[in-house]
Amino acid sequence: MTLPEWSNGILPYAPLSTLKPLSDGIWWVDGPVIKMSYGPISLPFPTRMAIIRLRSGGLWIWSPTAPTPELFAELDALGHVEHLVSPNRFHYAAIPAWKKRYPRATAWASPGVRERARSQNIDVPFDADLGDSAPSSWADDIEQLVFRGSRFMEEVVFFHKASSTLILADLVMALERERVRPRLRWLLALGGTMWPGHTPSEVRMTSWGRKPQARACYQHMLGWRPRRALFAHGRLYLDDAAAQLERAFAWMR
Repeated sequence: MTLPEWSNGILPYAPLSTLKPLSDGIWWVDGPVIKMSYGPISLPFPTRMAIIRLRSGGLWIWSPTAPTPELFAELDALGHVEHLVSPNRFHYAAIPAWKKRYPRATAWASPGVRERARSQNIDVPFDADLGDSAPSSWADDIEQLVFRGSRFMEEVVFFHKASSTLILADLVMALERERVRPRLRWLLALGGTMWPGHTPSEVRMTSWGRKPQARACYQHMLGWRPRRALFAHGRLYLDDAAAQLERAFAWMR
């Protein structure tokens, strides 16, 4: 692997900004590497979005990454974009560009994301808010739940029924060691973001005193019986997801 393939110390999951099929009616797209600030430190993370074609034929876009004309063209060939979904308060920055391209799509806000966007001086045209129950427009295809417990972040988790795929943004990260420059590995490992997958340290530490809430959400999530799990950052669980999730969420015991 040559140096130009690396971005800010991370090797992205090329090819980028193109559809990758996961199962019937569900795809993912690997996006560019972004940098997140933690006080004086900035750390790189690969990005990923998910696309589900609903029974209506419309497209449900989760955690949109930075778009390209080629990606727009691929999606236009797939169907009509109806929903743009922010799963938590850190996944929203690309939504304005997608909303501009698809003005009739509904932009869905997760808990705390409106406040986060305002604090970053980013104008996001949200149309509606997500809750524990899936709206009628996708309830036949997708289950959802607000994962509570952390004071740092609440995340809306989703389950695609037809493919038995759990979709998580930041509740589990699974960055692969060989895709991270050695100088960054210890920092990312300290944050609980490395393969084989963990709940990041910020979420675990800020769940003190609220683990019963988190545990109840986790049990609800396992009740969906996921066979796969898709994350925004790192390697997917393409099989045996339940066992791998049990290890990733062992901190709640």
